[in-house]
Amino acid sequence: MPTRKSDFPEIAAVDLGSNSFRLQLARVADGHLIFHDSLREVVRLGAGLDAKNNLSADAQQRAIDCLKRFGERLRGLPPQAVRAVATNTFRVARNAPNLMQEAQEALGFPIEVIAGREEARMIFVGVGHSLPPASHKRLVIDIGGGSTEFIIGQDVEPIKMESLYMGCVSYSLRYFPDGKLTESAFARARIAAAAEIQSIRKHFIAEGWDEAVGSSGTAKALGEIIRLSGLSDGEITRDGLEFIHQQLLKAREVKKIDLPGVSGDRAAVLPGGLSIMMAAFDALKIERMTAANSALREGVLYELLGRLHDQDIREVTVSSFMRRYHVEPDQAERVQELALRLLAQCADKLKQCDEETAAQYLTWAARLHEIGVSIAHAAYHKHSAYIIENADMPGFSNMEQETLGLLVKAHRRSLSKLEPGIVDNHDRLLLILILRLAVLFHRNRQPDHYPDPELTITKSGYQLKIAPDWLKENPLTEAELLNEVAYWKEIGLGLELVS
Repeated sequence: MPTRKSDFPEIAAVDLGSNSFRLQLARVADGHLIFHDSLREVVRLGAGLDAKNNLSADAQQRAIDCLKRFGERLRGLPPQAVRAVATNTFRVARNAPNLMQEAQEALGFPIEVIAGREEARMIFVGVGHSLPPASHKRLVIDIGGGSTEFIIGQDVEPIKMESLYMGCVSYSLRYFPDGKLTESAFARARIAAAAEIQSIRKHFIAEGWDEAVGSSGTAKALGEIIRLSGLSDGEITRDGLEFIHQQLLKAREVKKIDLPGVSGDRAAVLPGGLSIMMAAFDALKIERMTAANSALREGVLYELLGRLHDQDIREVTVSSFMRRYHVEPDQAERVQELALRLLAQCADKLKQCDEETAAQYLTWAARLHEIGVSIAHAAYHKHSAYIIENADMPGFSNMEQETLGLLVKAHRRSLSKLEPGIVDNHDRLLLILILRLAVLFHRNRQPDHYPDPELTITKSGYQLKIAPDWLKENPLTEAELLNEVAYWKEIGLGLELVS
C-alpha cells in the first residue's frame, strides 16, 4: 500500500539563495514540525554573475558541488517530502536554464524558481511561525544575497509584499568592488538602496505596522554584532547600525574587518547588507528591529506540511481566481471530471511526471481555463494564459505557472502556436490533448453530454474510441473532433477516431 502524504516522518526544504544554499530538515510529529538537522554552505552564486547576467562556470560548479552534498543527506526521502526553491540569481541569470538541469540531477529532486513576491510571502510564513502569536501588524525585512523582501502582515498572513532588486552580495560587489570601505562608497550604496525603497515607501507607511522584524543572514549578523558589542540585547537599533558603520570605516578594508561574531564569509557581504538596512531604517522610519531565527526555508517547510495535510495554498489561490474572474463552477467541474477520467485511462504512459502531479495540473487548468472570458471572449484562451503566467499566484512557482499557462493557452484552436520543444514533450502533449478533449465534449455546457470516450496512446499518436450512435446524434461535436484530428496532424501527430 503506498505511503500516504501525511505519513512522511521527515520532510526537507532546500533554499538556493544568492549568497548561501541551505538545507533544513524537520520531523513531523502530531501535525507539527520539529527542526532537527540543517546544512548551510556559502556558495555566493550571485557573485558569479557578469555584466550580462551570465553565471560563471566557477559559480555553477560551486552550486553543483554543494547540491551533490545536500543530495547525499536527502537520499531515500520520497519526492513529495522535499521541496527545493531557487531565488533571485536563478530568476535573473540568463543561463540559469542550463544550470537547472544539472542542479536537479545533483540534488536528486526538482527545483522550483519562485518569483520575488512569492519568496516574500513564504518568508513571512516562516517568520510568523517562529514568533509568538500576535494580533498586531508586523513588518518583516529580509535582505538576501540578490534581493530584499519587504512584507507587512498579521500572524502568518501577509498583507502587503514587495521584492526589490538589491542584496548584500550584489551591493557589496557593486559599491565595494575592491574591498575598500570608504564613506563615499557607503553613501552611494545607501542612496541607491533608498531610491529602490522609495518606490514602496508611501504604501508601506500608509499600511503601518507595530513591530519590525529582520530575517536571514544580514539581519541576524547585524543583531549579533550589536549584542556582542553590548549595545542591545540583540535588537537592531539605529545607534547599533551607526556603530557598525563607524567600525567598518575604521577597518578601511573588508579583509581587516574585526567585529565580534563576524566570519570571513559574512564580512565579505556585510558592507552591502549594512547599507541596505540603514537605508530601510531611514526610509521607513524604523527605530528598533528584532532579528528572527527563521526565514524562507522554514516557510517552505510549513507550506510543504500544509500540502501534506491537504491545506495547499495553491488550492486557495485557484478558488480565489475563479471568484475574481467569475468562472462558472459547474462547467469547470464538468471539464475537470472528464479530464481526470481520460487521464486515468493512460496515466501509465506518463514518462516525466506521476499521475498525481498530472491530475493537479489538469484540475487547475480545468478550473482556470475560462478566466480570460472576463476580458474578452475572442481568443479568451490567450487572455487566460496571460493572467496565469503573469499574475501573482501565491503557492505557485514560476515553472508551475508556465506549465499551467501552456495548458490553458493550448486548450483550443491551432496547435501550431506551440514552441518546437513542446512537441517533443510527451507528458505535456498528453495533458494538452486531455484538456482539449474535455473542453470540446462539454462545449454545450450541459451535464452528462459526453459519450464516455476511451483514450489510448499509439505508436503514431493517440486513438479516441467513441460510440457510433452518439456521433450520429451529435454531428456538431463530430465536426469539431474532425477539426481536432486536423490540428494534431499539423504538428505531425495522429489522432485516430474509432467508432
